[in-house]
Amino acid sequence: MNITKRAFIKASAAAAVTFPLAQSVLAASPSPSITSSPRDKSFLKNLTRDSQAISKNERLGRIKKAQQLMRQFNIAAMVLEPGATMDYFSGIQWWRSERLTAVVIPREGDIAVLCPFFEQPSIRESLKVGDDVRVWQEHESPFLLIQQILKDRGIQKGQLAFEQSVRYFVLQGVMALMSNMQHTSADPITQGCRMIKSPHEIALMHKANEITLAAYAHVHANLAIGMSQQDVNQLMNSAQAQLGGTSIWTMALFNEASAYPHGSKQAQTIQAGSTVLMDCGCAVHGYQSDISRTFVFGEPSKKQLKIWQTVRQGQQIAFEKAQLGTPAGAVDDAVRAYYQTQGLGPDYQLPGLSHRTGHGIGMEGHEPVNFVHNEATQLQVGMCFSDEPGIYIPEEFGVRLEDCIYMTKEGPHWFTTPPDNLESPIGSLSPLDSNLSALLPSLLSTKEETI
Repeated sequence: MNITKRAFIKASAAAAVTFPLAQSVLAASPSPSITSSPRDKSFLKNLTRDSQAISKNERLGRIKKAQQLMRQFNIAAMVLEPGATMDYFSGIQWWRSERLTAVVIPREGDIAVLCPFFEQPSIRESLKVGDDVRVWQEHESPFLLIQQILKDRGIQKGQLAFEQSVRYFVLQGVMALMSNMQHTSADPITQGCRMIKSPHEIALMHKANEITLAAYAHVHANLAIGMSQQDVNQLMNSAQAQLGGTSIWTMALFNEASAYPHGSKQAQTIQAGSTVLMDCGCAVHGYQSDISRTFVFGEPSKKQLKIWQTVRQGQQIAFEKAQLGTPAGAVDDAVRAYYQTQGLGPDYQLPGLSHRTGHGIGMEGHEPVNFVHNEATQLQVGMCFSDEPGIYIPEEFGVRLEDCIYMTKEGPHWFTTPPDNLESPIGSLSPLDSNLSALLPSLLSTKEETI
């Protein structure tokens, strides 16, 4: 029997709403869904042409805030390795190897960069702030450079902070030379800066979510019997790329494999009645989206419908519980309490929700803090989270709906509004919070400082 997808023009048309922002990173040409069907490749037009990257002035502001936090926590300096935090402060986009590249941010004064001699031209390509770049040759110790950088800034005692992901050999090598200093965690600084997103950061995440949601509309319109998980992943990857996304990742789980939150090695294809669970995202200028959708190909069973609607209600409970001042763990507790009334769980037991309700998100797909039991951190304006309380039934199927939220003065705000039912399973792009929209033009038009 030849089964075709039900049309869902309403959902796909809503998947790429545009906004009236004069100079916004979101302002885009008319949504592709207005002039073409999500089934067509012409639907996939770059949505990022007017997006603006984080500026030098913004990075200088971040460094200033980090230094304020260092004074507050009595930290003399901070050492970073390549990764999201190094990019956040300096703009440097690099990788880790046995050859150390690092950024040192002192409590007072200019930041410094150290790297292998032969990597300096490449490092400078992405460096956005500072001009103190020091190099070491293959036979030399990079730790001596860190010691000298600190000495030049009058730092020879006190607390030296290391980001939590810094490798042990780096910490050991530095501290062996700095016997009058004590190492400590940089979390109060890095999380104190990165956990609270600026309007520009939220706008870039909003654009990334717009891309992923529009790509879902395209993929859903083109699902067909016999497609493999690889087929669907490739379709989603290509769609996000054409829409302007970078750092793309996709996951497609079918049938029994959808009961495993992060998949199974079992080969699966789409059949009549298949559950199709997808978890996908991309980045715009380094800022992430993370959206999950669950479809049923053809007519869903009563059980599939019930579990899907239960997950959707779980999402709504999490959203409504996520109010300013609420401990993040209470969001997870509220969802599990509801699921238990539906005969699921309790706690992490299956059938039920076997993972946390959500995680922080920003430059990385997973950042502190999480919607997880016992997390006491209170929700604040500027925090961003995923909301994804899935339900998994071993050897049958799983359902996960995931949309991200950001905290405003009025409470939680969706990046993407979840779908209401399986008949129209895409959802829609939520307008950017009006208070953020009003701030963006002035923020993005500020002249750059010279250093």
